Amino acid sequence: MFLRAIGSPGRSRLSAAVTAAVACALLLSGCGGDGGQQQSGGSGKNYVEGTGAVTRVKPADREPAPELSGETVDGERLDVADYRGQVVVLNVWGSWCPPCRAEMPHLVKVAEETEDQGVRFVGINTRDLDRVPAQRFEDEYEVPYPSLYDPSGKLLLRFPKGSLNPQAIPSTLVLDREGRIAARALKPLGEEELRSIIDPLAKEK
Repeated sequence: MFLRAIGSPGRSRLSAAVTAAVACALLLSGCGGDGGQQQSGGSGKNYVEGTGAVTRVKPADREPAPELSGETVDGERLDVADYRGQVVVLNVWGSWCPPCRAEMPHLVKVAEETEDQGVRFVGINTRDLDRVPAQRFEDEYEVPYPSLYDPSGKLLLRFPKGSLNPQAIPSTLVLDREGRIAARALKPLGEEELRSIIDPLAKEK
């Protein structure tokens, strides 16, 4: 789909905003990633299913994560860059997403048990147009770490096309101690698999 700005600067700005909104909708509807993702058809699901792939990147090939900052679900300010020097686990989730609910107990357990290894978890809550369901979700699962509130997917669009971007909900990306993307999972994760991703990165100097 192509949108062309016509006429006044104001209309150009409007067209640019519409284009960004369309791009965001495509990303989160299963039509805007680079391969492998799919959105269920007649199954009644309203989330994007991942490919099940877990990708790991060698240190020499890792790229920096984009700037990720803003308000959390609880209204606090958070900048992921403040965690530089630690391994950061970024989990994209929504309160409406059944696979997110399935994996959350595993994330909570591993987050609590790896904190003393220099590992920090940060959520990115998306497509919850109201904070209340997201807050209830965090309370229900006793999530011990903060989540950036990203209802329209603007933070997700900061990942360059063709990079290890979050293409599904849930997605999990792991940043090394230098803030580079070291791994990505396009699936809900269990405790054992999550640890298999985190542990080697926590041992890196």
